Amino acid sequence: MVSEVYWVASSVNKFKVFPNKLTKPFDKTNGFFVLYYFNYNAMMPKVLIRIFFCSILVLFIIQCSGSKKVLDISKEEKEVFNQNTRDTVIIENDSLEYEIIIMEIGFNTWLQSIAKPRGYYTQNYMENRNRIYVMNWNQRVLEPSRFDPNLYELQINYDSNIDYGYEVNYKLYNYFIYFQRKYNQRLGPFAPRIN
Repeated sequence: MVSEVYWVASSVNKFKVFPNKLTKPFDKTNGFFVLYYFNYNAMMPKVLIRIFFCSILVLFIIQCSGSKKVLDISKEEKEVFNQNTRDTVIIENDSLEYEIIIMEIGFNTWLQSIAKPRGYYTQNYMENRNRIYVMNWNQRVLEPSRFDPNLYELQINYDSNIDYGYEVNYKLYNYFIYFQRKYNQRLGPFAPRIN
């Protein structure tokens, strides 16, 4: 469409936009030199696409930068993290012959004094979280060049198709929360909170 084309012309101190009345780049009658012309309707889709993709990029950057928040760790919890006595917690289910031994300084004290009590979370909730935590934990064990091998030493054999019972899931879930809070790690898409 001819009416969609505009000429942008310049004189010494002025810029003017003319509809498609000028037929030559230089018009001797008015003394304007035409800098360029553009098709407004043809440019708009390109501009809108660029604005759309820039908006998506900005939202992505904001989402990624805000995803790791600093945890609110209480004074009591910091004291437990700074303990020197080694605690040993055994997570077991005798009927399944399943056992995990956790030798982590302060975990037993944290479990008894700071962690939510038994019955606060449902078994289904803890199983779903444990599945994600174990998967990420085991992946980090396999990548010692990316993740600290002193934190991720051994893989955890946790089968989501087996019912380990409430007690095993409770202690394992709380160990993952304790571990993430103490070492400032993130094993899942959600913050390790206790409140």
